[in-house]
Amino acid sequence: MDAERPLDALNAARGKRVLVELKNKRRVSGVLKAFDIHINLVLEQAEERDENGEMARKLGDVFLRGDMIVLVSPSE
Repeated sequence: MDAERPLDALNAARGKRVLVELKNKRRVSGVLKAFDIHINLVLEQAEERDENGEMARKLGDVFLRGDMIVLVSPSE
């Protein structure tokens, strides 16, 4: 992923599956639908992941508040 600015990396990931780690140690994966300058994210087909990366439960469409996000990574 060749990005000059942080939001370029998110823009390149739009429409692709990403893994998001939250401050409360939860992990959510889903297809990145939208984001804003505060890194608020909208994910489709979201799933909560356990410590081993296995699906814990299906969430559907979710909105993740940017100030709760620790990292966003491309997901396999």
